[in-house]
Amino acid sequence: MMGYTLVEKIIKNHLDEGNMTRGSEISIKIDQTLTQDATGTMAYLQFEAMGIERTKAELSVAYVDHNTLGSGFENADDHRYIQTVAKKHGIVFSRPGNGICHQLHLERFGIPGKTLIGSDSHTPTAGGICELGIGAGGLDVAAAMGGGAYYINMPKIIGINLTGKLPDYVGAKDIILKVLSILGVKGGVGAVFEYKGDGILELGVPQRSTITNMGAELGATSSLFPSDEITRQFMKAQNREKDWVELLPDDDAVYDEEYTINLSQLVPLAACPHSPDNVKPVSELRDVKIDQVCIGSCTNSSMLDMLTVASMLKGKKIHPDVSLSISPGSRQVYEMLADCGALSDLIAAGARILECACGPCIGMGFSPKSSGISLRTFNRNFLGRSGTADAQVYLVSPQTAAASAITGYITDPTTLGDAPEVRMPDHFKINDNMFELPASPEEAKVITVERGPNIKEIPVGHSPEKSLTCPVLLKLGDNITTDHIMPAGSKILPYRSNVPKLSEFCFGVCDKTFPERARKAGKGIIVAGNNYGQGSSREHAALVPLYLGIQAVVTKSFARIHKANLVNFGIVPLTFKNELDYDLVSQDETISIDGLYDAVKEKDEVILKTSSGKEIPLVIDLTERQRNIVLCGGLLNYVRKG
Repeated sequence: MMGYTLVEKIIKNHLDEGNMTRGSEISIKIDQTLTQDATGTMAYLQFEAMGIERTKAELSVAYVDHNTLGSGFENADDHRYIQTVAKKHGIVFSRPGNGICHQLHLERFGIPGKTLIGSDSHTPTAGGICELGIGAGGLDVAAAMGGGAYYINMPKIIGINLTGKLPDYVGAKDIILKVLSILGVKGGVGAVFEYKGDGILELGVPQRSTITNMGAELGATSSLFPSDEITRQFMKAQNREKDWVELLPDDDAVYDEEYTINLSQLVPLAACPHSPDNVKPVSELRDVKIDQVCIGSCTNSSMLDMLTVASMLKGKKIHPDVSLSISPGSRQVYEMLADCGALSDLIAAGARILECACGPCIGMGFSPKSSGISLRTFNRNFLGRSGTADAQVYLVSPQTAAASAITGYITDPTTLGDAPEVRMPDHFKINDNMFELPASPEEAKVITVERGPNIKEIPVGHSPEKSLTCPVLLKLGDNITTDHIMPAGSKILPYRSNVPKLSEFCFGVCDKTFPERARKAGKGIIVAGNNYGQGSSREHAALVPLYLGIQAVVTKSFARIHKANLVNFGIVPLTFKNELDYDLVSQDETISIDGLYDAVKEKDEVILKTSSGKEIPLVIDLTERQRNIVLCGGLLNYVRKG
């Protein structure tokens, strides 16, 4: 018998239904859940709708880190709702300003070998300490809190062998950008990445979590590093050594695919606009003049990242044409930067210190000027995500970001001479006073959940029509992201609990007329190319189209989380049997799908008829459970039905 990989070991210990045959549907028991406020309000509204009194997960944490810009009452109302619903239903609450969910979860709660699902696509950050973190829609998280298992297809497992040693000024960000350059934004769909080889011994937990975080940009289900002595030292420094367990792949474990990256040969890399896999060596971009640098996000806001940047900026001055923001990942990092003097070095250099939150990564402030060039240590550079429609965003390492902030041009940091030595502390400052513990079950009975006027009812789906006749309301190309479907940003995110208002912005990046046309039509379908719905786990990218009458989405292929979200809200996901048939369908034409309900119930194909009489076969790739969910009009109806 062959040995097990890390993924197989964790899934085997949590398997609820199915078997570990690649591609077959399985369900796994979930130990921990997390939400952030941009998705959490809806997740907890759904949890309340299920009528369950208390979370049944070992640990559930509600973080507030996205909608922290208080330009109106909406965000503050949502935060108070989350705070009171958490207190009542057994959920730990992380207050605004405490930090970014993924950084905090690594520091204070993540446990090797446990399972975690979160209503944020970068939940796989937890793989840096060998916790199987998976991004999911808020409704799936609510179901897991209610004691339900989480359903996925058993992933294929891709091994990434790291050899050699990183040169000076080359970081973990450059490793994951190298992987993206090899495999692209679709290269991890249906897969989990496992990192192994002697090279991982060169990487601490902060570096490992940078890599697992951006596995989401590959479309991966998750990414994992082993839990080894390096993991133990990190957890010991966080005063959590009791939670550490060793977890390594078996020596004879077999991987579906394997790739090798020699760290010694890596150079600083950058993802150019507007995709994380548009990767080039930084040295080829040296003539690009920049306007802005942003350092932080759940990808690169750890103590190691901050100390690295502070050491490079110490005694230097930010170029006068550049605005530099720094967002520490947690209050722990912020306090320790202040205590050791590194914060003073950043301030003296001219950096603008933002709060411990996602901030510019989701367009929540610090947007570039019109047509601005922004270097960011973040994980996504999708068009318009920064809050400026025509900005050019490059993704780089903290080392490249710091070097460029000084020179005013995209700069290869290896040209700066010897790299400053950065040492991580042996012990982190522990202060958990920004976490609020839930009330006891007895105390919870008298707690009233506070709801502001911006919190509206959840739209509920309906069964597919027996036969569907409707217009093609939108035709789109490849790699449409959830930022295209349901944009983020400071003007839009406050309405995440108000779907009617939120619907005004749906597909605004692609076609500002879509919401009005959809309302007038009453119902319709969307047609798109490959990898539709890549990016964020935001279920609003399915929920809002549902509200606007979208009955089905027909594509060449779907991103994993978004397809699951469509199913959860009763929108039928269909794919072209022949990708060339995509060209036969036009926007605004009326199509018909005869026998849609019966096809979803028991068939693998259905025929779409165009207004010109063409017949196009579409594939229905759903498990029996997913078919039943769609037939019920979504997961909420399915759960209520029992």
